[in-house]
Formats: sequence, structure tokens, C-alpha cells
Amino acid sequence: MRSIAIFAAFTGRYLQLGFRSGRDHRVEIVERPALALSPAALAELTAACRAVVAACLDGRQLDYGLFAPDGAAWERSVVTLVRRASDGRPVAFNAMPLLRVERGGVPHEVLHLGLVMVDPAERSGGLSWILYGLTCFALFVRRGLRPLWISSVTQVPAVVGMVAETFDDVFPAQAGTQASFAHRHLAHQIMRGERGAFGVGEDAGFDADRQVITDAYTGGSDNLKKRFDVAAKHRDDRYNRFCAEALDYDRGDDVLQIGRIDLSTARRFMAKSVPRSAIPQLAVQGLVLGIQAVVAPMVQWLAADKPLDRLRPAR
Repeated sequence: MRSIAIFAAFTGRYLQLGFRSGRDHRVEIVERPALALSPAALAELTAACRAVVAACLDGRQLDYGLFAPDGAAWERSVVTLVRRASDGRPVAFNAMPLLRVERGGVPHEVLHLGLVMVDPAERSGGLSWILYGLTCFALFVRRGLRPLWISSVTQVPAVVGMVAETFDDVFPAQAGTQASFAHRHLAHQIMRGERGAFGVGEDAGFDADRQVITDAYTGGSDNLKKRFDVAAKHRDDRYNRFCAEALDYDRGDDVLQIGRIDLSTARRFMAKSVPRSAIPQLAVQGLVLGIQAVVAPMVQWLAADKPLDRLRPAR
């Protein structure tokens, strides 16, 4: 598995990693699975994710985002799947769509933290650092350590607090961060053209000043609507108070958080979120991705006698 992951990281166009995280779990990360995988491998990944959904929703399935009938989300999402190491059973996944936006008239992508589902039997297994931070960290390194904007749509206080404490320049809910033009501009574009990625219907409202989506559970995500008393709470009560005051849970509101991952985010993730037992394996994967994203392009550029596609055509 390790040699396959290293080979894919060096040669693939898209991010592909597979490694064992501790004694109990194996992790697979695939960027744009419909483009990166063979049809058989894609079908296996799809079935594994659906098995996790069924375990979480008592046999029911979702019909938005990754599971929309057109299947288009598989071409623009980063999927992280966690399997039990002992028998290969899928126990959790995260689907992070890459949302299309523009900044300064130039096409960009925002990494949406997307749908996270964990088998109820595994929710005490310490998987949050894998499902929330690891994929962002890997994609950040893979893209040459350039700052990457992220978004999150949720009504769960624990997730609101996790986003605020994990990433930088997060609005709303992060103490001391005010909404900038970038926050407003990205939120406007996401709500205008990417609602389907997180199951919000066109009839849902949007309070741009607070970045709150009103009546959000009308676009296929109905099964995920929660009451405040059953939504997972954060250990820091200020995030719980923020959600209780900002969101109408009877109506079904969500908060749209916009933030950024940069070097300080990555350093904080490594220092605070990653278990010590996983650091050696993660360091190997980060080194491989760093070589591909930074060192390899530099070596190729310095080899002046070799063609480099359009940048340096063959003589």
C-alpha cells in the first residue's frame, strides 16, 4: 500500500494517498475520483461511501452532492475514506467538493469541507483529525503550500467551533475576525452557483451580513436537519451560544463559514490535532507531496536542456 501511495503521489495528476493510520484504520484520499480512478475502483469507492451513509441513517440514503443522480460531484470532490484495518469495512468518509469561484477575474477553487459521516459504532475512534484536517493539509502541500480558501455549511456547534479553531481568518464565529471583501465575495459566489454541493435549495434565503442560510434543508439534505438539543456541542460554550443565538433550528438554518488554510494552519494542525503515533506516517506522506509540488518542478525547470511542454518547447 505504501509503495502504491508513493508512486501515485509522484506520477498522478490528482492527489491520491493510501496509508495506515495507527493500528486500527486505513485511510484513502482521492482527488476527483471519477477522473483519477478506473470504473471498477470508482464503483468500489462509491459502494463504500454508501455503506457508511446507510449505517448512519438507518438504511436511508442521501440524494444530493456526492450522491446526486448525475454523479457529477465525483469529478470535482476530494474524498477521504476510512476503513477498519482488521477487515477492510468502511467506517467513515468525508467528501470535499472543490467549488468554482473567481478572484480578481481569475478562476479559483474553494475547498468546501463538505459531508462527513462516521459509523455510530466508530464515533469514539478519534477520527476527526483525519476527516477534517488531514485532507486539507494534504491538498495544501500538494498545491505547493499556496494559501487555500475553505468553506463550511453546518448547524452543528461542534463543527462551527472546529472550523473556527482549525483554520485561519474564519468568518463568522472566530473571535477577532471581521468579514472582509474576500469573505463577502466568496460567500456570494458560493450561494449564487454552488448550493447543490451542500444540499441547499434555491428557495433558501441568505443573510449576507451574518452569513446565515435560512430554511436550508430543502435541497436534498433533509435527513441531516437537527434540533439544537441533539446537535453535537463544542467543548467551548461560546460556539454553542453563537449557534443558539444566530440560528433558528425549528426553521432549519445553517451558518456559512469562510476561512483559509496557510502555513500557520498547517503548523497548528501538526502540533495540536495529529496524534503522536501518526506523525511519522504523516511526515512521510507530506514529504512525498512536498517533493512533487515544490522540489520536482524546480529540478525540471533547472534542467535547461530538457523540453518542458509550453514553458520550454523542444528545440
